[in-house]
Amino acid sequence: MAHLNSNLSTEEVHDGDQLQSAAEAAVPAAEPVKPKRRKSTKASKASDGAPARDTSAAPAEPPKASPRASDTKHSKSDLVLKKLRSAKGVTIEMLMEATGWQAHSVRGFLSAVVRKKLGLNLVSDVGKDGVRRYRIDDSAKDA
Repeated sequence: MAHLNSNLSTEEVHDGDQLQSAAEAAVPAAEPVKPKRRKSTKASKASDGAPARDTSAAPAEPPKASPRASDTKHSKSDLVLKKLRSAKGVTIEMLMEATGWQAHSVRGFLSAVVRKKLGLNLVSDVGKDGVRRYRIDDSAKDA
């Protein structure tokens, strides 16, 4: 009698001589199924079992000055501008090493920031060695 009897509805299963509903047959009656609890992302990661601190009740501290705010003159863009102001000029490869940028990023900075946004006179020269060097020419300001 392992097959389903055609007289039974689809919700009833014949198990030997006993009739059960499909829901009763699927879940054993010995232990109720408990839904799994999700761990809180704010829970303490300490292994001692101590409850997590509630940080929302703590008074808000004023934001500290970031270390970057005092080092604004050492940003990558300022470094590039400093190198461009040298008399010999600078190559794209030199700017790539100094900033960690890729070549297209250096060229984009030269075009968009130096020429367009700052309005500086960027001069490009090819030396005898065939290497292109960029520099800012302060003597030839736009009149």
